[in-house]
Amino acid sequence: MHWTRILGIALLAGGIILLVMGYNATESLGEELHREFMGRYTEETRWYLIAGGVMAVVGLVLTIFGVRR
Repeated sequence: MHWTRILGIALLAGGIILLVMGYNATESLGEELHREFMGRYTEETRWYLIAGGVMAVVGLVLTIFGVRR
């Protein structure tokens, strides 16, 4: 297995972990209250979701199209 595929798998796993953490954060009581009064998620929760999504997509692309021989 080439190093780009290994990196892709690691990024994909890390992205999924961040997405799960972000999703769990959206369900917390403090986050619900913040969203109710402010109309949006907190900065930390948004960064978890954005970073997790980007990492997961980049990891998936590297895993699928990592090395073409």
